Amino acid sequence: QVQLVESGGGSVQAGGSLRVSCAASRYTSCMAWYRQAPGKEREFVSHIRNGGGTVYADSVKGRFIISKENGKNTVILQMNMLKPEDTAMYYCAAGRTINWAGCQVDYWGQGTQVTVSS
Repeated sequence: QVQLVESGGGSVQAGGSLRVSCAASRYTSCMAWYRQAPGKEREFVSHIRNGGGTVYADSVKGRFIISKENGKNTVILQMNMLKPEDTAMYYCAAGRTINWAGCQVDYWGQGTQVTVSS
């Protein structure tokens, strides 16, 4: 079992930046962020695999940056140029690398709220 503890998030005006972090209780080969807005399904945001490979959803590409802290099981999502449509509960996830470039999620965090006002 892996415990995931998220921190960060909060409220910001459009165009601003926020950072969310997630600490895992042990190593996993990939970590990811998903988000869910009210009334919508949970959607993929980004993942990072052991070795540094990353994938981003088209909606956040060029604005969000995912990274891992060196030597720690911690993933950070730096969110820049935020838009009101980025408002959602952001969930940390962890799992196994599959097919070299995929991330199969096995564990979920509790979520942290990000609110962007216009």
